[in-house]
Amino acid sequence: MAEIRIIKTGEYTFQIPVGSVPGMRVPGILYADDRLMKDIRKDESPRQVANGATLPGIVGASLAMPDMHFGYGLPIGGVVATDIRKEGVISPGGTGYDINCGVRMAVTNLDRKELEDKERVKDLVDALFSRVPTGVGSKGPVRLKGKDLERVLTRGSGWAVGNGFGEPEDLAFTEAGGCMEEADPEAVSPRARERGAPQLGTLGSGNHFIEIQYVDEIFDPRTATAFGVFPGQIVVMIHSGSRGLGHQICTDYLEVMHRAVRKYGISLPDQQLACAPFQSPEGQDYWSAMKCAANYAWANRQCLMHWVCETLTDFFRIAPADLAFRLLYDVAHNIVKLEKHKVGREDRLLAVHRKGATRAFPPGHPEIPERYRPFGQPVIIPGDMGTASYLLRGTETGMAKTFGSSCHGAGRVLSRHAAIKAAKGRAINRELEDAGIFARASGKLSLKEEMPDAYKDISAVVNVVHNSGIAARVAKMRPLCVIKG
Repeated sequence: MAEIRIIKTGEYTFQIPVGSVPGMRVPGILYADDRLMKDIRKDESPRQVANGATLPGIVGASLAMPDMHFGYGLPIGGVVATDIRKEGVISPGGTGYDINCGVRMAVTNLDRKELEDKERVKDLVDALFSRVPTGVGSKGPVRLKGKDLERVLTRGSGWAVGNGFGEPEDLAFTEAGGCMEEADPEAVSPRARERGAPQLGTLGSGNHFIEIQYVDEIFDPRTATAFGVFPGQIVVMIHSGSRGLGHQICTDYLEVMHRAVRKYGISLPDQQLACAPFQSPEGQDYWSAMKCAANYAWANRQCLMHWVCETLTDFFRIAPADLAFRLLYDVAHNIVKLEKHKVGREDRLLAVHRKGATRAFPPGHPEIPERYRPFGQPVIIPGDMGTASYLLRGTETGMAKTFGSSCHGAGRVLSRHAAIKAAKGRAINRELEDAGIFARASGKLSLKEEMPDAYKDISAVVNVVHNSGIAARVAKMRPLCVIKG
């Protein structure tokens, strides 16, 4: 297979011209620098960007963020938008298996000085690990009865808050208010329901985590103050998704979409991008089921945040008012959203697929919480567990160039298998402890799969995003302890 042609068009942009893959309707645009491109060229993710450009109804360009790497259908870090008024399609491969895998960041009144003692950090990570269910197939303490699962699928975070997991104001600081409306549980298979019912309030496995961090550096003091962030502050990041329910929904609808491709005469270079017209019965069924999974994921992270808050309150023996634990924001990664964007001179309603990409809306956008609206949407970018994570804000440039999208993390450079092989003979937990970071994981190989060497340099990724204007840096956080699945 011939290598995809990639042309450098700017310091932080590269283009895949139309024609690089038969059937391309728009170009591919990659956001990266020369250093990151060396890794990007090593896998077939650029070809996946070009393949995405063949989707019916696509507008603008098939985009990829600097954390991009090979995925199913679209690359992780891919963004495509289709015009639903015309022939625009919806694609499970453009969304991902872990629907609404996302991250939320919570802030506290605690200062890093509270965790200067390493033994105290060890005790905290042990307390978190004993409180939060982790690992493949884990079951949570939330017991759904009767119609509860359907209520989770239709109400999302609102169900969790209504049942005592968090505060009503949390909904205002969650993307889409923690709920995509008109989600129909009838579109969700019995097998997906069966897998999801016992897993609400569980972290899961893979790259999912709960991390206690401290604010190491402030780049934008004015925005940081508005977001409630200060130097030395103890903050929390939670990364999880829709668990087995979302995975099963993707599996179910890939079969539906493979039939739909033949039914509607859609020509694709890669069947992993199987899709259906958004307005078709198949497209609407997947759209509804995907919204159910998204709502489940928001409820899941809401429950996880509740366990973390209780753990911190108990551990520090502090009143909730003194802890001042508050959700800063929650953003989705793997999702399709209906959004209005300017295409040329015209505003169009688009199905924006973000797969391993984060929404990054600009100042003034009505979907941003009023408290943050003058500054732009918080954009939360977790790094690997050994270095740093970043908080950014959305910009007008990003809205114009990337449909208001940013990267979602560091991005892998080693597959899980390759990471395990590279970690042979190494004690990753001890290496982390030598760096002052304490980790716990349920799986024997989890820390090796997720070792820092398996990921790109998060600072290099964020520099591309910041310097290209897609989103602007606000703060950098460093890890103290982390639990993994």
